[in-house]
Amino acid sequence: MLDSSIKTQLKAYLEKLVQPIELVASLDDSATAQEMRSLLADIAELSDKVSLREDGQAARRPSFGIARAGQNPRIHFAGIPMGHEFTSLVLALLQSGGHPPKVEAEVVEQIKGLDGKFSFETFISLSCHNCPDVVQALNTMAVLNPNVEAVMIDGGVFQQEVEERQIMGVPAIYLNGQAFGSGRMELGEILAKVDTGAAARDAAKLSDKEVFDVLVVGGGPAGAAAAIYAARKGIRTGVVAERFGGQVLDTLGIENFISVKETEGPKLAMALEQHVREYEVDIMNLQRAAALKPAANGQPAEVTLANGAVLKSKTVILSTGARWREMNVPGEAEYRTKGVAYCPHCDGPLFKGKRVAVIGGGNSGVEAAIDLAGIVAHVTLLEFGKEMRADAVLQKKLLSLPNVTVITEAQTTEVTGDGQKVNGLKYKDRVSGEEKTVALEGIFVQIGLLPNTDWLKGAVELSDRGEIVINAKGETSAEGVFAAGDCTTVPYKQIIIAMGEGAKASLSAFDHLIRSSAPA
Repeated sequence: MLDSSIKTQLKAYLEKLVQPIELVASLDDSATAQEMRSLLADIAELSDKVSLREDGQAARRPSFGIARAGQNPRIHFAGIPMGHEFTSLVLALLQSGGHPPKVEAEVVEQIKGLDGKFSFETFISLSCHNCPDVVQALNTMAVLNPNVEAVMIDGGVFQQEVEERQIMGVPAIYLNGQAFGSGRMELGEILAKVDTGAAARDAAKLSDKEVFDVLVVGGGPAGAAAAIYAARKGIRTGVVAERFGGQVLDTLGIENFISVKETEGPKLAMALEQHVREYEVDIMNLQRAAALKPAANGQPAEVTLANGAVLKSKTVILSTGARWREMNVPGEAEYRTKGVAYCPHCDGPLFKGKRVAVIGGGNSGVEAAIDLAGIVAHVTLLEFGKEMRADAVLQKKLLSLPNVTVITEAQTTEVTGDGQKVNGLKYKDRVSGEEKTVALEGIFVQIGLLPNTDWLKGAVELSDRGEIVINAKGETSAEGVFAAGDCTTVPYKQIIIAMGEGAKASLSAFDHLIRSSAPA
């Protein structure tokens, strides 16, 4: 099951085991079970601290659990955790065997202090790059607290269960049998939902922080660059982010980041955070900004967070990025995660053999249609304009595929469904005015981005598209407030441009600090 190279690497990792662990398999006669048996046997052969037994009593078969020898498994894998989930498997092995998870001490104590029974189920696809974050977070909780149990479920293996629960987007998380969350969630987000007192405690701690010299709002490429440039000046720097990495976390392939031939969004996001942490930067992750009060009358600027905390700073750099643009048509919100999706890499495998639509003929839309065509039965791409806007090479590839239909001059007007899931969409032919219907099971929306600036209305000048208006130095209409990246009026929303803009805004903020503190 594992090739020699992976075995060599895994053997080295398993040397970190402190205590013996057991792999407890619950198998059946399927081909997947045979693959699972082979995988577990390979793992057991690599360390004398790992043993395998096949007398598991789990209801889902094939599956296996991991536990410290003599204990019942609290971490389970229903499916074969390869692809993006192989790291989840390795970490589960190590942490079950006593290797400490890389979690802050106060978070460890918070997990250990959770009261009650927590049985988590996470439905994933092996091609989903957001799913491992959820699986690894829940596995860590299960290792640290005996009242927590976590199971990863491969939707491709347990398709009947996926159909019964009407799951059409991953990761889909259930707690004690009830829907708990969908999409990428970090450990802190999960804890905030199960530990009801956490938000109030966080707000109190955050409000007690001293005044920053530079406070960066947003943890994407622009925010990371701004924080590094500020910290290198030796001034008090903070970063408050809803999720560190921002939109990059949802980007799979990156091939135009100069000097790096190719990488993936989550890898780049991790590298950004690691680089920022090399400096004395106060990172306040999983915190959403709700209001900005610019500096006035000698008082510092104030950023109010969604949990009620107030952070103060002499200067502020806004780098809140952007989010997927929605169609804003009837049925879209109702059927989100029930057929309406925004990440073809994550959710595409759930639509294997089905009919889907892609909305948008730009690069992202055409790339999505090409990827989906290899999985689904048929793809219908709808473009609002007279012709697709994607690069010529992408259009040529798309049009060569036998199971793709392209419809231009099409204005999507409604998402239709049966009350449980999507069953089609309606669009208007912009030439004839005729209303038409396409029967399908999934809709992937790829029509660009919207700046995350709703919370800034009235605080700084915004363009008619909601972008923060800046000048060549990254200055906004408010003194001491700067902005950078996809949330601004700077043209060309690219990772490398956002980084440069972040550095520029930080240098401008430092210049402002020098001039405003100079004696008269």
